[in-house]
Amino acid sequence: MHVRLFLLVVLSVFTSVREDAQTEAGTLTDPRTNEAIVLMNRFAERTGLASGQPRRYLWTDAFAVCNYLGLARITGEQGYRERALQLVDQVHHTLGRHRDDDRRSGWINGLSEPQGEQHPTRGGLRIGKDLPERGARDPIDERLEWDRDGQYFHYLTRWMHALDQVSRFTQQPRFNTWARELAHSAFEAFTYLPSPAWGPRRMHWKMSIDLTYVLVPSMGQHDPLDGYISNLQLRASAAALPQPPPGPDLEEETRQYATMLRRGELATADPLGIGGLLIDAYRVQQLIQQGAQPGEQLLERLLDAALTGLQHYTQGGELQLPAKHRLAFRELGLAIGLYAVEHMQQAADQEHAHTATRAQLQTLMQYLPLRDEIESIWRDPEQQRTATWIEHQDINEVMLATSLAPDGFLVLLPPDD
Repeated sequence: MHVRLFLLVVLSVFTSVREDAQTEAGTLTDPRTNEAIVLMNRFAERTGLASGQPRRYLWTDAFAVCNYLGLARITGEQGYRERALQLVDQVHHTLGRHRDDDRRSGWINGLSEPQGEQHPTRGGLRIGKDLPERGARDPIDERLEWDRDGQYFHYLTRWMHALDQVSRFTQQPRFNTWARELAHSAFEAFTYLPSPAWGPRRMHWKMSIDLTYVLVPSMGQHDPLDGYISNLQLRASAAALPQPPPGPDLEEETRQYATMLRRGELATADPLGIGGLLIDAYRVQQLIQQGAQPGEQLLERLLDAALTGLQHYTQGGELQLPAKHRLAFRELGLAIGLYAVEHMQQAADQEHAHTATRAQLQTLMQYLPLRDEIESIWRDPEQQRTATWIEHQDINEVMLATSLAPDGFLVLLPPDD
């Protein structure tokens, strides 16, 4: 009886928070932000963010942290800031520790409880998949591997970004330190020298929970790019803090990613990958504005790859398929990237950017109607009743919220703001 009463109280609180947010947002924000608020409050309720029974997934949670920070800036309501901090803590205490069904317990980095609290990301973070990871000697089942736990490098870089956004928002250096410790651990675990040792380092796509063995040996197409830009961002943030924060400086790791990046092919026809290229391009532009020095012509290279990908994607017919045969979060990743294009165009107009960059951005701006088309489809309640939407509801709703209110994820606050 007491349990039931407690659950009713929790539900009442959540309902009140949601209604208050909608009422207040209605007077302060536009309908798109109001919709994002509703989506993010539903996400908090559904995944146990405030109930003490968490269901965490690293990729989705990284976007969610940034969304809450963005909503705090838009509305002035610091409750969203607190929700972002609560989510960071919950991710570390869930995905930074072994699964409940694992014979192991404690922090996956092997540290003691007090040391783990101080360095929760030093051993990486679990993906949060439903099934336990494959054992080191178990045969590979490629279909089943998608549902098994472990660590993905590109999920870790998304969490690095989220932690750094928290550090920039709160001016608390420990979040940046945790992000740099995560970056160092990820580099050590996921990159390797080929044998025989010729050419740049390579990367594994998926590692075990404790980072001791490889689950998927192939290299993600954009993993070196993610590593390079993430390290640039984290180093820029650390350098701007009033006192030099502890933790790895990532200088050598950044140099190694740059070497890997020189030979990599970046163009892709995958909408999520194209969106990622555009998001990375905007991060590079902002980091240049904040004093960082990316590799020569990296911004133009990213924009060129995104343009190539968009041309192939729009000609492929995927957008003409029924919604039940499509994955919303992948398309919403592209929509978010197209918001980054609009931001880049505005900055280029103000700063008299290089002629080649301005031409690329003008061509990319022609694809903005595609962003509106994607949003229109996935904001439709009818499409949200399809099996593919419901199956991936958390990630779909959070990335839709990011598309509706993208600045929390896209805009890098000046570290000294």
